[in-house]
Amino acid sequence: MKLYSDFAAQRARQMTADVVALALIAISIATGIVVFSTVNQLARFGVQMQTAGTDFRTSMTDVGTRLGGVPFIGEGISAPFSTASSAGDTLAAAGQTQQDLVLQAAIALGVGVAALPILIVLLVWLIPRLRFISRATRTRALMRSGLNTDLLALRALTHQKAGVIAKIAPDAVGAWRRSEPEVMQRLAGLELRSVGIRVR
Repeated sequence: MKLYSDFAAQRARQMTADVVALALIAISIATGIVVFSTVNQLARFGVQMQTAGTDFRTSMTDVGTRLGGVPFIGEGISAPFSTASSAGDTLAAAGQTQQDLVLQAAIALGVGVAALPILIVLLVWLIPRLRFISRATRTRALMRSGLNTDLLALRALTHQKAGVIAKIAPDAVGAWRRSEPEVMQRLAGLELRSVGIRVR
């Protein structure tokens, strides 16, 4: 697999782009984590609500149990406390729901803040890099198996921009058909340079 160009300037640009892209991805992930942590701190209100509800239920249940032991009137006195303890359950459940909602919001915001820049970086940087690696690796393998100047020139005609080809020869296709050596060499060199391969 060929990751970088043989040409120093192109290789330096590729390495710089790789470092910048990886740094942006790392910053995006760190920012997403910070956003997640910040939003998730709002869940502490839900924790407090749940704790208060649980404590209230426990207190009402304990009072009801103690009063229930009073002879003759205990059962009647403890009933309101048992009913009140269910309000504690409701409060605790509301606290848990608030925590769940905050957690979902924190995950959505954290992932969203991190994912959008990462997606842009991948589209702008990774796709061209993978295309370069694929073409360079394939071309190097073809050269090792005997790829000749004729085929390299043809690949240049199909891969390179028309304006760049026109600078080599106004009728580059005709020159390729006529197998003009100078044009063929320049087209082959153009194709090899575009995939970062230096002929040694």
